[in-house]
Amino acid sequence: MVFSDRSFTVDYKNNCFLKDGKPFRYVSGSVHYFRVPPEYWHDRIYKLKMAGLNAIQTYIEWNHHEPEPGVYNFEGNYDLERFLKVAHDLDMLVILRPGPFIDAERDFGGLPYWLLRIDPNMKLRFYDPNFIKYMDQWFNVLLPKIEPFLYNNGGPVISIQIENEYAFCGCDQYKAHLRDFFNSQLKNNVVLFTTDQPFPNSLACGKTYDVLATTDFGAGANVTLNFAQLRYTQAEGPLVNSEFYPGYLDRWGHPHSTKTTESVVKTLTEMLSMNASVNFYLFHGGTSYGFTAGSNIINDAFQACITSYDYDAPLSEAGDPTPKYYALREAIGKFLPLPPGPVPQPSPKMKLPPITLKKVMSIWDYIAKANNSVFSTYPLSFEKLYHPFGFVLYKVAVPFQPTDPGVLTVKGIADRGYVFVNKVFQGILSREQKVESIPVQVLKGQEIEILVENQGRVCANQIKDPKGILQNVTLGSKTLVNWTMIPINLDPKSIQEIESSKGNMRTNDALSAPFFFSGEFTIPNSVNILDTFLKVDGWHKGVAFLNQFNLGRYWPIMGPQVTLYAPSILFQKAPAVNHITLLELENAPCGNGNSCIIQFVDTPIINGPVPE
Repeated sequence: MVFSDRSFTVDYKNNCFLKDGKPFRYVSGSVHYFRVPPEYWHDRIYKLKMAGLNAIQTYIEWNHHEPEPGVYNFEGNYDLERFLKVAHDLDMLVILRPGPFIDAERDFGGLPYWLLRIDPNMKLRFYDPNFIKYMDQWFNVLLPKIEPFLYNNGGPVISIQIENEYAFCGCDQYKAHLRDFFNSQLKNNVVLFTTDQPFPNSLACGKTYDVLATTDFGAGANVTLNFAQLRYTQAEGPLVNSEFYPGYLDRWGHPHSTKTTESVVKTLTEMLSMNASVNFYLFHGGTSYGFTAGSNIINDAFQACITSYDYDAPLSEAGDPTPKYYALREAIGKFLPLPPGPVPQPSPKMKLPPITLKKVMSIWDYIAKANNSVFSTYPLSFEKLYHPFGFVLYKVAVPFQPTDPGVLTVKGIADRGYVFVNKVFQGILSREQKVESIPVQVLKGQEIEILVENQGRVCANQIKDPKGILQNVTLGSKTLVNWTMIPINLDPKSIQEIESSKGNMRTNDALSAPFFFSGEFTIPNSVNILDTFLKVDGWHKGVAFLNQFNLGRYWPIMGPQVTLYAPSILFQKAPAVNHITLLELENAPCGNGNSCIIQFVDTPIINGPVPE
């Protein structure tokens, strides 16, 4: 089918986009399909439209689309074609950002973990033949799925970004290869662009010949200066802020990030007055479910990102319009026509009675059932164990009599290690706190066990971030050898087996150990099932599962996040029984009893207290 009446191009001479031959500019909002349940895609995109936006923007995450080489996932949250169809049905244009590197506060910046296994020396985001090989294989699968959705082919996709904030100045043919590959696969039928921070070196490095250059900056920035920097790199073409920050990301142990509505409106108005195109990053953040959240290295310190990706965005994590939403709608309405119809309002949330959780299994009982142990003279990384996320237990027997206490040293642990001797807790190794050594009391013949948590691979800058125990482990002056490693599987089937164990624990309950806690509850037919928030204050650190779905990591004693968003689609009405399970790594608020309380509440807490 030919769509000769449809075209989207760049008019460099007149500094604008042309849509169907007429000057055009977009006001867009980022929403990531993989952070929002598919059942809510229509709702979220509709709310963006009702705010006056005429386009949406999304990253495409290679990591979970190709979880292992040659194994592809385009289902559920990763049904990209369904997402694009929803946007098209709502008459919203789409801007795609397939990377391959996306950052997005996602594990490894969206790159697949297995690249680190295939070639630990691979030069990521450069013209390394090995990297190019796997990247091209992925895009050979992805781009044919995208092509039918191009605007010029009758679809909603008006432009596609290559790479993302490429501040490396690698100056090899990598970006040119991306440009040529995309143009070849998509038949030169879509506008390609790059996005870089408004600094001369960043823009100069990211600029690619025959590709539109854009920049990114947040509320309160100097709009005139930043666009002048873009003009220095690219003298002609539309001005575009591809990532306009109306909020910002959060990390465990740091205060919740916010930006005032007034500063966001003021900066947006300045840009629109200059006839710029703008994309809000983010207009709706959503949630980093499971183990998908990444981490950052800031001032040489490792900092893991929280589960919520609320971002202080105009639409909250639960998809509710905020005061910022309404103020931005009013501001946008001064430049673009607002769609008719009622303005979206926040939706009610569900509150349930407290639920009692009971210890159902220790981590040791769970591991005892595992049949996937790996033996090696020296410790192996998560990547070499084919274990992308979560936890691995490393254990080793001590063949000599150490001092009392002995000093256990694990250099460069990634990221957090719970140390035990014969299952008795000794202490915590922490990359965040730079704790690499602890005293342990251990006798000859006893076992040292280290439960290592992957807290998310670094998602920006120093992204080559393998996980686990990466160097030799010493006890005193001696290196420990002959390790057994057990990757811990926490998929839905495994969680269901834990829940059905009914507390038949074999391990001495008095041992200090991570435990699985589980509870059951029913929701009467008279109750409307709505979105809600799992409140875990009083618990220390762990992972929560609702009906075997991984809601994500919790760590309320570090903050700022205290509740986990639980969408209504995960619940079932009576007579069905709902299950809630926590893997608590440190300490549950049970007192002297064997049961603890959690509750689903109707108000989120993502701005809780943090360490001083």
